[in-house]
Amino acid sequence: MSELNTLHNAIIPHLPVLRQWLLRRIDRAEDVDDVVQDVWMRLCRLPDRSVIENPRAYLFRTASSVVTDRFRRSEVRAANRHDELTEVRHPVEEITPERVLMGKDEMERIVARIGRLPERTRDIFVLSRFENLNNRQIAAAMCISVSAVEKHMMKAMRTLLEQSDD
Repeated sequence: MSELNTLHNAIIPHLPVLRQWLLRRIDRAEDVDDVVQDVWMRLCRLPDRSVIENPRAYLFRTASSVVTDRFRRSEVRAANRHDELTEVRHPVEEITPERVLMGKDEMERIVARIGRLPERTRDIFVLSRFENLNNRQIAAAMCISVSAVEKHMMKAMRTLLEQSDD
């Protein structure tokens, strides 16, 4: 019998007690299976499983470590302050042919507005928004000051945000 099978056979009898122990320490009961899986994965990754003298104690010590790690991770990620992505809180909008056509029309209007910008303003806008260059890089590339780049960007944004019909 392989070393992994031996470990498996030594651990299986303790799983019901481990699950009960985890239920008292974890907020959500549905997370118990995930913790058990994480424990098993840690046990499987051990380079030398033969050194485990007391499988039950090692199982619970590993489970405690997994629970602690999960708690720390949730604290760092502030998981308790996140809302689930549900349709009630974040309704999914349907992609209808009408919405696709409206989007294409809006895109054409924006592209036309970009095309009507003065050449230098258009070039600066394209370098900033489409080439992801910062103002200092644009200024160096166009041999102008950073302040001039900022002014051209304000002019471009103002023109593009105008609500007039094209």
